[in-house]
Amino acid sequence: MKWLNFMVAAFLGFSMIGTAHAGPVLDAIHKRDAVRCGVSSGVAGFSALGADGLWRGLDVSVCRAVAAAVLGNAQKVEFTPLSSQQRFAALQAGQIDILSRNTTWTLSRDAGLNVHFTAITYFDGQGILMPTHFGVKSAKELNGAEICVQSGTTNEKNLSTYLGMQGIKAKAIVYDNFEAAYKAFFSGRCQAFSTDVSALIGLKSSQSGKPDAYTVLPEVFSKEPLGPAVLRGDDEFFAIVKWVVFAMIEAEELGVGQANIEQALHSKNPAVQRFLGGAENLGKPLGLPQDWVVKIIQQVGNYGEVFDANLGKQSPLKLERGLNALWTQGGLMYAPPLR
Repeated sequence: MKWLNFMVAAFLGFSMIGTAHAGPVLDAIHKRDAVRCGVSSGVAGFSALGADGLWRGLDVSVCRAVAAAVLGNAQKVEFTPLSSQQRFAALQAGQIDILSRNTTWTLSRDAGLNVHFTAITYFDGQGILMPTHFGVKSAKELNGAEICVQSGTTNEKNLSTYLGMQGIKAKAIVYDNFEAAYKAFFSGRCQAFSTDVSALIGLKSSQSGKPDAYTVLPEVFSKEPLGPAVLRGDDEFFAIVKWVVFAMIEAEELGVGQANIEQALHSKNPAVQRFLGGAENLGKPLGLPQDWVVKIIQQVGNYGEVFDANLGKQSPLKLERGLNALWTQGGLMYAPPLR
């Protein structure tokens, strides 16, 4: 009898695994028919409001991909620009569903702020930007310099740690927000500016007509794995955001993108058939429609397409993929098996 009870319990447990039940965040998204996304107030390539009133960037695309998967429409996103000081409070207060705002995944944030980081969407590192005319070739030449940096970020602590470890007698000048910090630098208040290298390249390229007037020094002195975070307490939504990112990465690896999605739907490749929902319903465990991956690719694109459009060769930044290349191409981008 005990064996029979065990088998029944095991069967029921297995059956429950196959179907997701909507949690509070997911329920609210369906009721309002929109995903609320917290983004930066303007970081080139990640999240910035264009002159046409549209938000664009890698972080923006992640939110649009979630909306495509959950609501079937990538445009059903409400964007809220947030400062570094505001971002976690907004998520904790339930003002946003996803924080997708060039935010570094750290232990203290993941374990101490009642949030879950879902996946890494960009591997970055901190560096230093300087006017080229100073002739500085290395951060080790910065003795006596004043360096602008934003407060309330990993950048402030990283800079202090790096300067101390290298014995560099430079002074950090702290500003409350990103815009104030970089404007102080460009106005000459500081001799250097420090933040993530991707943002430094964006700022450098934004100097119309004189991008060569500024140089990003070669030293990269931190690990900055950036990615979206969600509030704890809704495991279903946590899983969805995580696997949406993984699906975008897997799509690139399989060679499936916006340009060929229609042909891919008729592919004879078993892996592609399974991935796109033709041979297996991968949406069921997530509580999503069977074509959730197709919606993402059709409306947003795969990871490589999103990277190229916002940060890479098709963008003003022209960033190399580097660590953000697929693992098959020497990078770190790797999705767990979608099966």
